[in-house]
Amino acid sequence: MAFESVSGYCWPQSIAHGGTVALHLSSTGGRPVHVEIARVGWKREIVWQDNVPAGDHPTPRNASAEGCDWPAACTVTAGSEWCSGYYEVVLTIDIDGRRRTDHAFFVVRPPADSPNRILLQLATNTWAAYNDFGGQNLYTGGTRSSLQRPMARGYLHKPAGAGRRVTTTNPPDPDMNTHVGYLRRHHLSPYAGSAGWPDWELPCLAWAEREGFGIDVCANADLEEYPRIVDGYSLLLSVGHDEYWSGPMRDTVEAFIARGGNVAFFSGNTAFWQVRMEDASPEGPAATMVGYKAQMKSDPAFGVRNGELTTIWSDHLIGRPENHMTGVSFSRGGYHRIGKRVTNGAGGYTVHRPQHWIFEGTGIDYGDVLGASATVVGYECDGCDFTYRDGLPYPTGSDGTPENFEILGTAPAAHFTRTTAARPPRPEDPSELEFISSRVFGERGHEDRIAHGHAVLGTYVSAGGGTVITSGCTDWAHGLAERDPQIERITANVLTRLG
Repeated sequence: MAFESVSGYCWPQSIAHGGTVALHLSSTGGRPVHVEIARVGWKREIVWQDNVPAGDHPTPRNASAEGCDWPAACTVTAGSEWCSGYYEVVLTIDIDGRRRTDHAFFVVRPPADSPNRILLQLATNTWAAYNDFGGQNLYTGGTRSSLQRPMARGYLHKPAGAGRRVTTTNPPDPDMNTHVGYLRRHHLSPYAGSAGWPDWELPCLAWAEREGFGIDVCANADLEEYPRIVDGYSLLLSVGHDEYWSGPMRDTVEAFIARGGNVAFFSGNTAFWQVRMEDASPEGPAATMVGYKAQMKSDPAFGVRNGELTTIWSDHLIGRPENHMTGVSFSRGGYHRIGKRVTNGAGGYTVHRPQHWIFEGTGIDYGDVLGASATVVGYECDGCDFTYRDGLPYPTGSDGTPENFEILGTAPAAHFTRTTAARPPRPEDPSELEFISSRVFGERGHEDRIAHGHAVLGTYVSAGGGTVITSGCTDWAHGLAERDPQIERITANVLTRLG
């Protein structure tokens, strides 16, 4: 058993409207677990609760790659009144009068006759990539991430308090190194600041529902498993840190855009890495996400099926930069207000084209800084190669960005180097800047070409009439959480016009 006194996971992670989910639980001493299931958005609505018998099951040494294989403690069938959404599963046991609590989750997909026209896809692949429950994650040498295990603490629930954001806020939090201290104080995963439900999708969904927008929810993998799930929707949303995409996921979204569907990427580092979903069974979806990343030469697809290679999408061996879909790429961005990268940056976008319709009603003018009060430019940023004409930025298209992409706002961003990385590389390993440039251009020595990146807020319209909006940064949702009036108005403009 891991240090948690109670833990569990749900399988499958996504169920159909009215479907059934199994709860796989482990409890110290085999104590019964009180299970409370609630749909979480603007409101928290409890839909099911009971005391469930549970065993005390060990966490296998290879759990991170192969899963926990705990037996199902119970199954729960979603009622017909359970709307599409994110369902929080709170697990509680009592040890000598002291409560111990952990969290699990599952998603209820929308019914075919849903009246909503907006679909939010949760960045569950990225949660899995950072999840270090039971061993390695994709940042500590792992190449396989099992979905059949609990999420480490911090990915599904975070206590309030200074340091919760990985971004250095503006003005800064009162305590130095407060984010690392926050994680340690609350015994959370050291990677919990980089992924998960509480910091991005939750505040966005809560804000949208409070404002009266009807939004359905699905998981990343649903775009691969059920490609027609986007049919009937006007707008697809990606929010926060949506880093890991499979080929079939991109196929679904790019086909949606091509036939006139709209997408708002209120996210950053979006679709930077390709992954593969594997180990599906006749009874369920793929149970494992595969990502070799810097170890891509060990990927069985290397040199055989390079289109499926689990490296960055902008890798010259794949030739399918994410710019084709989003308009931007992390390879032309980097970090803002994190560590030693753009440490004292404005935390907002300098606006270049205030006449665009997304700015209607905001009062924004040329050169104004957007979102700095809530530090909406922070953590990971996506940009594109651009040049200036008559004082305004235009994409060059050299990196795959569509020719008709309009750059609405920018903020400086930069990749980690050997001297600026929070976790410096070993002498024999490349820095992040060196790795990305070598994969994009096919050889070392081109670091200067991408060393000066940007977060780029922009938009383009596909040949089929689909409008794509990108914030080019992970932290847009924090502007909604902190009620920045201009960020709220822009988001409302997008959801109203495109949804």
